[in-house]
Amino acid sequence: MSSGHSVQSHRPTTSMDVARHQVSNTSYNVAPVAGQKRPSTTSHLQEPPKPGTGIHNITLRGPGEISNPPILESAPLEFARASLAPPQNRFAASAIHLGPGATALNEEQALGESAPGSSQNPLLSLSHPKYGLPPALKANFAALGVTSIYAWQASCLLARGLLSGERHLVYTAPTGGGKSLVADVLLLKRIIENPTKKAILVLPYVALVQEKLKWLRQIVQGVEKILPEEEEEAEGDNLHFARRRWKKLQKSIRVTGFFGGNRTTTTWADTDIAVCTIEKANSLINSAIEDCSIGDLGVVVLDELHMLDDEHRGYLLELMVTKLLLLQQDIQIVGMSATLSNTEMLADWMKAKFYISTYRPVPIDEYLVYENIIYPAATSRQLFLTATKLTASSSLQDSIPPHRTIEPSAYKELSNSATNAMVALAVETAAAGFGALIFCGSRGACQVHSATISEAMPGLTEGSDELNSRLDLLAELRSLSCGLDPILQKTIIKGAGFHHAGMTTEERELIAQAYDQGVLKVLVATCSLAAGVNLPARRVIINGARMGRELVGPAMLRQMCGRAGRKGKDISGETYLICVKSDLEAVCDLLDADMPAIASCLAPEKRGLKRAILEAVATGLVSGSEAIKEYVRCTLLYLSLDKKLVYSIMDSAIQELINEGLMVLKEDESYGATMLGQAVVASAFSPEDGLYVHEELKRALEAFVMDGDMHVFYMFTPLQVAMNNPVDWQIFRDQLDRLDESGLRALQLVGVQPGFVNTMVQSGASLKETTPAQIKQARIYRRAYTAFQLRDLSNEVPLSTIAQRYKTPRGSVQTLAQQCHGFAAGIVKFCQRMNWGMLAAVLDHMRDRLEAGARADLLEMAQVTYVKSWTARLLRENGFKSLRALADANPKDLVPILMMVNPRKTQKNQLYPTEAERYAKKLLSKAESIVASANKIWDREMQVQLEE
Repeated sequence: MSSGHSVQSHRPTTSMDVARHQVSNTSYNVAPVAGQKRPSTTSHLQEPPKPGTGIHNITLRGPGEISNPPILESAPLEFARASLAPPQNRFAASAIHLGPGATALNEEQALGESAPGSSQNPLLSLSHPKYGLPPALKANFAALGVTSIYAWQASCLLARGLLSGERHLVYTAPTGGGKSLVADVLLLKRIIENPTKKAILVLPYVALVQEKLKWLRQIVQGVEKILPEEEEEAEGDNLHFARRRWKKLQKSIRVTGFFGGNRTTTTWADTDIAVCTIEKANSLINSAIEDCSIGDLGVVVLDELHMLDDEHRGYLLELMVTKLLLLQQDIQIVGMSATLSNTEMLADWMKAKFYISTYRPVPIDEYLVYENIIYPAATSRQLFLTATKLTASSSLQDSIPPHRTIEPSAYKELSNSATNAMVALAVETAAAGFGALIFCGSRGACQVHSATISEAMPGLTEGSDELNSRLDLLAELRSLSCGLDPILQKTIIKGAGFHHAGMTTEERELIAQAYDQGVLKVLVATCSLAAGVNLPARRVIINGARMGRELVGPAMLRQMCGRAGRKGKDISGETYLICVKSDLEAVCDLLDADMPAIASCLAPEKRGLKRAILEAVATGLVSGSEAIKEYVRCTLLYLSLDKKLVYSIMDSAIQELINEGLMVLKEDESYGATMLGQAVVASAFSPEDGLYVHEELKRALEAFVMDGDMHVFYMFTPLQVAMNNPVDWQIFRDQLDRLDESGLRALQLVGVQPGFVNTMVQSGASLKETTPAQIKQARIYRRAYTAFQLRDLSNEVPLSTIAQRYKTPRGSVQTLAQQCHGFAAGIVKFCQRMNWGMLAAVLDHMRDRLEAGARADLLEMAQVTYVKSWTARLLRENGFKSLRALADANPKDLVPILMMVNPRKTQKNQLYPTEAERYAKKLLSKAESIVASANKIWDREMQVQLEE
């Protein structure tokens, strides 16, 4: 390290000085990306870095701590890289021996097979005239590797009425079998050929929405809608009206994401394709029905249709379809899933054509691993029957020939046969040059297993490209605001990582991308990844049949196994279900089990029909008794149960809604939503949550604590997030003790009693949630405890600090930050619909703070495009203290500050002049957008002041 620029000893300087120095410095004295070359000695390769040296000496600063940062010249060498070679393994993976007919895993098998070419069958080319796709769209598909399609896709697309949008479609195909392409073609064709129509694509998870957004934006780039030519035969006003109408239409296709936590200002009117989570899609459809713009909708695609069966969110999917069926508009509904068993019944409900494909481009071989022996899964029933009959002196493999055997390990860490098998299979996969995806039952298990596997992973040569890529990944993770997880620091260098919901979105994205690119060979994940982002593997290893405490179901098992096999890279995929003795019978039943039938979630115990009826009445979709009956007849529930029972459930739901003050029976025997009912639907709450929120807000109206923020943070804490948040009573008491008088008064007003908190600390008891009164009490305390985290987020406390302070996963804190935006918007809308204008205004101001993630002094600047709380803080501390100052700024003066937002990227780009120049241009463009946005907001504010 150069003496003039030590990380720990540097001259006092402002952060602005540092950034200007980085921009103006033309001669870079930096280490190459691969790191400083050192003598290749045995001791260096075997010994990990000693504590207190290199990276371990650096104190990373979080948001709000930006003064006196180190000058980043030669420092990035130690800052970015903890070590240049993996430490020596503590133990070795067990050897795997071949059984009769088994073959070794080797890279020669990764040759891949392509789909039948269009030369064999012209209909297997998307360029065929029957599909009617424009040249630009076909070119975009080809650029992304889609030139030919499978026979089943062609057969499905060319079925009568589908490409023309006249018929609905429900279909199922295995994971990796090309389901999404069918829906993409139908959706895009509908939008291109009907320029006034819009599309909604519904996905269950935010990660899937974000992934699909990127894909669709690439696909539609340069593709234009077909605008009809003006007919010269039209006369007078008709011709004038037609010209004005088509002139307003944009030829380009606009794709927008709607999901919790994103701050898009794009509205339903400003988009052509809305990619949504289930909740956002339902709200969009409700709004479109209410304002009579539902006629603009042309196609709705429901991906992961099996989510109809989900106990928490399935009823929302059923609500959407039911409303669309009742409307009988020209709206095509397309539903798809890899795990549907009653496809025909669902198609009957949706009045749709159904299609079932079993084709997989990459076949999967399935195995069961039991006591270090690998058996073909097809013999699972025989395996169990044989195992139960064995005596202590006999051996299972003597009765059933094994596919392969795994040597028992002499290492203590691998004494458990399940762990030994998992490590052996994972290491064998990595050594052969493939990727292994391991599913296990908990977040903690992910981290433990990842660390165990990394200890036995094959080593890399110092200076190899693969090792350099892993070091770069570590540097990227270290540069995140949450810092580098200590377990990942050890496992990534060996080529293993983990992925679960306790991590931040940025961490998961970097880890998933590294695995997909082959930088990481082994990824250990919870089962949520199976239904999340698309990360296939040559070998899927399921470590135990339990996900949490429950046995995994047939649908989830198929989802996990479906990740095996990389199309175009492998000729096959493999799945290994590792089973312990206590679960053997259940696992054998699981392997033989059929997929469960999808059932309605509007049943009385799930209370979904109440929301279905309230939404239909509040949006004006139905009002009279016969109309409500017709609506109910469009539900999946009506198709599933006895008709008299369904009508009985309907009558009970209507009566409950009336008793709760959400609906009224009018003199003309029709039903209408009360103001409260309208507010509940507009805010996208369930009737139960809406009533609870109403009770809380009414109490706030009587005595709202205005001299502090704590009352608002409590009101904005999402109910579902809080109920899943365990309370640490000692931390709760510590936070209560630190509250000022205003904050304590606010929490006492909502029902928090400091004496009760003290009792819980002293007794070590947990909240009882059996009776309605106990459930209500638990909700209050859980929300209050979660509100402390929300307060810290809005006060710019770093996410990692909050996670440590409340002993909660960083991903959970980030989920709170994302979900509170939608919940807060619902609360504000609720107040507006109830005509509580003053309360709505107060809450709306705090909602802006939540979305900005910043204190009040940054709120004005955080409205600007590209300016988040950390960027706003940097701008403010470097002279741009107001929106006016930002609007008057020279964009070139903002570039040095923007470089400080991502110092790692700046350092890396300094190494390559062409990259540095491109990066500087990109930042200048971003700075110009910031100044333009600031000017726009400033002009709008000035206009408002003039009008007042």
